[in-house]
Amino acid sequence: MDLVESPVGYPKRLADVLVKKKKGNPERTYDVCEVRPGPNLNMIVGANGTGKSSIVCAICLGLAGKPSFIGRADKVGLFVKQGCLKGVVEIELSKTPDNIIITREIQVVNNTSAWFINRKPATLKTVEEQIAALNIQVDNLCQFLPQDRVGEFAKLSKIELLEATEKSIGPPEMYRFHCELKNFREKERELENLCRDKTNSLEKMRQRIERYKQDVERYHERKRHLDLIEMLERKRPWVEYENVRRQHEDVKQSRDQAKEELKNLKEMQSPVTKKIQETEERFKILDMKMRDKAAEIKHISQKCKQKQDALEMKDKQIEEIHKALRMKKDEEIDRQRKIHNTHKMIEDWKNELNTMADCENLQPQTDAVNNELKKLQEERANIDSDISDLTAEKMNQEREKKRIIDRLGQLNNIMNMKEENLKGRFRDTHSALMWLRRNKEKFKKKVCEPMMLEINMKDNRHAKYVESHISANDMRAFVFESQEDMEMFLVEMRDHQKLRVNAVCAPAQSCAESLPSRPIGELRRYGFFSYLRELFDAPHPVMSYLCSQYHVHDVPVGTEKTRNMIERVIQETKFRQIYTAEEKYIVKVSAYTNLTLSTNTSLRAAQFLSSSVDTDERRQLENQQQDINNSIKSLDMRLTTLFERQKHLERRDNELRQQKKELLERGNRRKQLESKIGVKYDSLKQLEQDAINLEKESEQANVKIKEINTQKARLVTELMDLIKMCVSLNVTKADLALESTTVAAEKNRLESEYKAASVQLGAAEQRFRELDDMKRVLTENCKELLKKARQVCKLSPDQHLPKEFQTVCTKTNLHIPLQFWMLYTILTSPHCCVTHASFEEKTRASCFTGLNASVVEEYNKQTQEIQQLTEYLEEKKNELDNYRQNISEVKERWLNPLKKLIEQINAKFSNFFSSMQCVGEVDLHVENEEEYDKYGIRIRVKFHSSTELHELTPYHQSGGEKSVSTMLYLMALQELNRCPFRVVDEINQGMDPMNERRVFEMVVKTACKESTSQYFFITPKLLQNLTYNDKMTVLFVYNGPFMLEANKWNLKSFCRRRRRLGKMDEQ
Repeated sequence: MDLVESPVGYPKRLADVLVKKKKGNPERTYDVCEVRPGPNLNMIVGANGTGKSSIVCAICLGLAGKPSFIGRADKVGLFVKQGCLKGVVEIELSKTPDNIIITREIQVVNNTSAWFINRKPATLKTVEEQIAALNIQVDNLCQFLPQDRVGEFAKLSKIELLEATEKSIGPPEMYRFHCELKNFREKERELENLCRDKTNSLEKMRQRIERYKQDVERYHERKRHLDLIEMLERKRPWVEYENVRRQHEDVKQSRDQAKEELKNLKEMQSPVTKKIQETEERFKILDMKMRDKAAEIKHISQKCKQKQDALEMKDKQIEEIHKALRMKKDEEIDRQRKIHNTHKMIEDWKNELNTMADCENLQPQTDAVNNELKKLQEERANIDSDISDLTAEKMNQEREKKRIIDRLGQLNNIMNMKEENLKGRFRDTHSALMWLRRNKEKFKKKVCEPMMLEINMKDNRHAKYVESHISANDMRAFVFESQEDMEMFLVEMRDHQKLRVNAVCAPAQSCAESLPSRPIGELRRYGFFSYLRELFDAPHPVMSYLCSQYHVHDVPVGTEKTRNMIERVIQETKFRQIYTAEEKYIVKVSAYTNLTLSTNTSLRAAQFLSSSVDTDERRQLENQQQDINNSIKSLDMRLTTLFERQKHLERRDNELRQQKKELLERGNRRKQLESKIGVKYDSLKQLEQDAINLEKESEQANVKIKEINTQKARLVTELMDLIKMCVSLNVTKADLALESTTVAAEKNRLESEYKAASVQLGAAEQRFRELDDMKRVLTENCKELLKKARQVCKLSPDQHLPKEFQTVCTKTNLHIPLQFWMLYTILTSPHCCVTHASFEEKTRASCFTGLNASVVEEYNKQTQEIQQLTEYLEEKKNELDNYRQNISEVKERWLNPLKKLIEQINAKFSNFFSSMQCVGEVDLHVENEEEYDKYGIRIRVKFHSSTELHELTPYHQSGGEKSVSTMLYLMALQELNRCPFRVVDEINQGMDPMNERRVFEMVVKTACKESTSQYFFITPKLLQNLTYNDKMTVLFVYNGPFMLEANKWNLKSFCRRRRRLGKMDEQ
């Protein structure tokens, strides 16, 4: 089947979406374009921006595809050229016997479409049915792969890839069988769950009906007990009445006895009360007498105490007189001793003076010592000055060292913040960084950590320029100097540790010192102040890579002045990238119109480089720290030497001062002795004048002591009289206390007897009141119970009690306490028998709780429900068996052809990879054979001999490897394909030249076979010296303001003119 596309007024808005021109008219595209493809391989070649993808968009939209599938706009009206209100896409499809022409008119205003089949109006549903009948699937990436969806093929899950392959190359019934299997399996699960639930419900109902059966039997048993209880309840009131009446008689008799006993106790208690009153009066009189005697004894005792204190005072006076006399004697002895000592000292000093020679000439020795002391002091002053200077210098060095350490700590904190930022945003990269730091010895050459850690801004305000210029993937990439090191690192990270990391290799020839195209001085008039490279520091490999890949050495950075004159800057400087204060400008020149196009974007705030470490400053600080440490060490050594010299000088100074002191003492000794002798004579004269008369002092002391002893004798006589009076009073008080004790004992005895009698009287009164109250209550109870009993038996006042209720028990007349008699009455009365029988029947009836007359009805209802559920469950089990039979049949019809189909795909896919010296496999991935919605196709590839087969995923392989794998898989489908055509748009862009050449040869070889379907291969470029086939159709797409109109294009006339010009050149 051939496909012809003829878009009338079809407008490509790709350029308008991606590139915004600063000024000028909107991007120009074709007003009318007609494409006539060949039946086999169609190569559509053209430069970027000429409109190649317009053909792809027209095919998709013209065949009822959704705009979102193309990935360029979400509304169909956005695909119409700017300035046009309507666009038309017309596609002619080859079909036997007549071709089909499908036309779509797109209205921009209301974003609607009108459909036509063979120029006749039709609905979208009719168009979709026609397209489906031809097995055209523009939403299947295995059949239709637009440019913006190439990357999504690798993102297809195994399940999605299987469904796309079934739709694309499988028989028409294969995908239908797959869907039926999934539906059957879902219904099977529902039926299994339903049968399981119903079976459980049926079992529970059967258990419940068994309980109902028992409940029915228990209900009848309970009814028999209730009837018996009713008869006993009718007999109970009469028994209760008889018991209460007997209790009333017994209580009445007991009350009369208690009343008589209470009267006797009151008569016995009256004499005791009178005796207690008399005893209390006598006890009070004795107590008053004892208190009076005690007061008198206390008064006399106080007088005795005063006399004793006076005697003690007299003794102290005598002692003080003796003490004063002893002190006089001691003082006189001391004076005599001092006089003797003074005489001896004067005699010794006179002897020393007599023996002492004339004063020696000690002045030369003294002068020599003074001179040496002077020199010593000068040297000590110099040393102290040196120590002070060195100490001050050391303190300055210590302060500088502390400042450097604090600054280095700040720089280390900034690095820690950058690492935490990396860990929070890219955890895999941080894990790889930790591994790298532990294993640096494994690499042959230098390895730089992620760029966001290595790049240090000189001014954090400029971080936004660098982050905007370098991609986020490269910001977290490791930089290697060796390609071998990088491959080893990626194998370890991606294959072994399953980490998603980026790595780049610095160019072999260093670019770090590359010069800009123009000196920055020439650009200052435009507001430029620096190139990007000068705004930051980085290790040599990182800077070399950035200069090679991003040309940071030739990207100028300007100010607001640059933005104000941006048009002039773009025209005159010819830079391709420019930064102003807040914007980034990208400049391109059209290869066809030579017009300059510019795009400007606002700069975002920096995320990674806002915290930078100045490496030069850090290195300088570390060097300064080392120098300061060495300086401090040298200062410490010098100070130690000075301190030792200072100690030596101090010892010598002390020795000289001691010599000088001894010399001075030797010169002044005679004068000192004469002065001391004169002083001692004066003190001796004073001592002789201070003599004491001890005999006179002794006589005066004896007179004072005699007078005091006379006073003591008078005080002793008075004290003895007072003591005799106190003893007499104490004897009288003891007699009164003895008599009071006897009266108190009698009083206590009488009060104890009275208290015991009062307790007995109170108990008797309490017992009488209780019995009286009990008699009154029992009287009322008798009346109530008699009334109640007649009401229960429905007796009139003149009717007698029935015989069956007249059975009573008689009590024996025993002499026992009232409370024991009442207990005996209750236990032996007919009421106890009735109550026990009624209680026993109620207990039996209470064992049948929760039963009522509806239990029988519920039992019958449950029996009927069990029968209905059994029939329903049997029906569902039969239905489940039928579904399982259908699943088995459909599975056999679906799975065997699918396995054969995948084996064919695998064979071709493996052959394609083998021809490229790589390995590739395609297999059917099954987790559970019964889960048909989990079946999928797994593609595994290996591009390097050192690696293992890995599943094709969006993350593991590189962009080129994914493109090659995608293309080879589509090629493997080509010969098996039952779809009428296949479209692949710019899939070769990520391939290296070798893989691109191999893939192109495979496409030509496969798509140009007789049995294959029509193939559209869109590319902006082709390699040189490729292999072509005669069945290929190459369509070149041109665009520009100088193109001919479509109705004036005549290829034959162009060829004739080319031949004619060729002949003219030959002549």
